[in-house]
Amino acid sequence: MAARPTWQGHLKLSLVTCPVALYTATSSASHVSFHLINPETNNRIRMVATDPDTGPVERSDLVKGYEVSKDEYVLFDDADFDKVKLESTRTIDINQFVDEDDIDRLYWDDPFYVVPEKGVGAEAFAVIRDAMKAAGKIAIGCLVLRGRERQIALEVRGKGLVAYSLRPHDEVRDAGDFFDDIPAVKADRDMVEIATRIIGQKEADFDPSGFKDRYDEALKEMIKAKQKGGQGLVEAPEPDDTNVIDLMEALRASLKGPAAGKAPAKKAGTKKAAAKKPAAKTKAA
Repeated sequence: MAARPTWQGHLKLSLVTCPVALYTATSSASHVSFHLINPETNNRIRMVATDPDTGPVERSDLVKGYEVSKDEYVLFDDADFDKVKLESTRTIDINQFVDEDDIDRLYWDDPFYVVPEKGVGAEAFAVIRDAMKAAGKIAIGCLVLRGRERQIALEVRGKGLVAYSLRPHDEVRDAGDFFDDIPAVKADRDMVEIATRIIGQKEADFDPSGFKDRYDEALKEMIKAKQKGGQGLVEAPEPDDTNVIDLMEALRASLKGPAAGKAPAKKAGTKKAAAKKPAAKTKAA
């Protein structure tokens, strides 16, 4: 396997334990990313750790600090972090099983593939996997990932497992803070019926291969054009901004399909340029 594991340790169910590795299930390698360049020299800018009093500092000499009040820090070095290491830094201990529907989708976070290490651990992994499959449940455990102890949910997928890190409860905002102010509007029954028929016309199988980032693709085309020395730039046009005059008419037109006439478009207006704000003063870290 070409990818490097994100985490290595043991998966534990009661007295059954096996060595496993976690691999990130998603990748952003195809996304367009940029570096800061000095246009005078075409050199890439390097960020140098700097002390405002003494100048550049070696990163290996730095320690971490927690700000307890303005400009006052409690310092931590590697030895301090070693003192608070938990068992979960090297073990995923499955401590309960739940139904998938019991986990609010707001809590699901990054996915990881869980793969057994080669050797004697493969059989123990198969026992845990097949027992989970027979029970039809999602396993809940915890581990230290990227410096934080996280709850994770594990589900069977094929010959392996997929682990999802779960967001802590205090990271999920209360929907009521946003939805409570939505006005209580009684939807027209006929409009709802037409909208339901439109939904039926657009039913399809889920196919993520068709998902495209048009902005990212436009950037890639622009990069190719600049590489070739071309002058033309690829634009990413915004979708039409329409002003729906009659909701029922728009619904009926949508039900008939794309051949039906569009609702009258809102006349484009010119936007006034925003007043230029003075540059913010920065304070050296």
